[in-house]
Amino acid sequence: MEKLRCCGNFLESSKPYFAMISLQFGYAGMNIITKVSLNRGMSHYVLVVYRHAFATAVIAPFALIFERKGQPKITFSVFMQIFILALLGPVIDQNFYYAGLKYTSPTFSCAMSNMLPAMTFVMAVMCRMEKIDIKKVRCQAKIVGTMVTVAGAMLMTLYKGPIVELFWSKNVHPRQSHATDTTGTNEKDWVKGSIFLILATLAWASLFVLQAKALKTYKNHQLSLTSLVCFVGTLQAIAVTFVMEHKVSVWQIGWDMNLFAAAYAGIVTSSISYYVQGLVMKKRGPVFATAFSPLMMIIVAIMGSFILAEKIFLGGIIGAILIVIGLYSVLWGKHKENKEKEGEEEIPEAVKSIQANGNTFLVSGDIEANQAELIKEEASNKLSAVAISNQCLNHPSKPTNYN
Repeated sequence: MEKLRCCGNFLESSKPYFAMISLQFGYAGMNIITKVSLNRGMSHYVLVVYRHAFATAVIAPFALIFERKGQPKITFSVFMQIFILALLGPVIDQNFYYAGLKYTSPTFSCAMSNMLPAMTFVMAVMCRMEKIDIKKVRCQAKIVGTMVTVAGAMLMTLYKGPIVELFWSKNVHPRQSHATDTTGTNEKDWVKGSIFLILATLAWASLFVLQAKALKTYKNHQLSLTSLVCFVGTLQAIAVTFVMEHKVSVWQIGWDMNLFAAAYAGIVTSSISYYVQGLVMKKRGPVFATAFSPLMMIIVAIMGSFILAEKIFLGGIIGAILIVIGLYSVLWGKHKENKEKEGEEEIPEAVKSIQANGNTFLVSGDIEANQAELIKEEASNKLSAVAISNQCLNHPSKPTNYN
């Protein structure tokens, strides 16, 4: 019985780890599948439209079922927040990310996306949502981590270096892979692709900063907010596609890799991942959820070398290592900051002594219980005083014993 209980406790505590590892495989699959679809000629503008159309179709029913009551009113201010969030996320972030993925490689794109915590920190400081106290170690860690992350991104952008041969991919020729097609991916413009990926990450960081304000309105209706952002983003992406793509044929999609890429990205990475990541963040916090992102880069590197015969360069490896070091430095500083905030908001578990009405009480645990005890004690003291005064009034000549 004891073994079964220990096994149950282990499985329960391991659920967040299994969930986040599974999500990284899901994200890695999205990068590989999307790369194959883009190499086969699918427009990334059309891919963004179909992806968020699938995401809206999947999330909206759950929002209607679980969050029908108490929906916030959509005022002009709220609508503008949703409009900007949709512009930053589905339109700017996704289009630049897919364009960068097309010009570079899945592993390179995943490595660049690890800049997100550092960029979010910079954006939060610029918007005065983060306060910097240079004397504190946690602030120093976030600043140093941001600088190291930027250095890693610059290194990956400006220096490719020699090709690093992996032992399992030495006998794989690029022509045997679906990675090479008529899209010109062999002549990759790494600088151009890197700039697109940095702009995508910047838009993503801006999305997180602005989303904090929108979540105050949709605090108990997060599925509804996600549905609205995906729906408005789909409409915006359609408008952008009409401007950028003038051929009607780009909209054609059949039962092929293009449809699978759009459905996979919309259902797995924009719907299921949102729900699972939300559950994990509620249980373990945002730092725990973000700490697994480098695992996606490793998975993509292995899968990309097998499926796409992807070439990995020395500059990319060194830059990715620097970005991961900077990432964990920023996350460590954020973790310490969250711990300090929790310590300020919660009552210390250490026992405190409080002097009230001449009596000393030991206070620990729940504040409501302690306040109730104090109120009861004060009421008892008041009743005792009234009883004593009545006794003195009724028998003024008799001395009163309080023993």
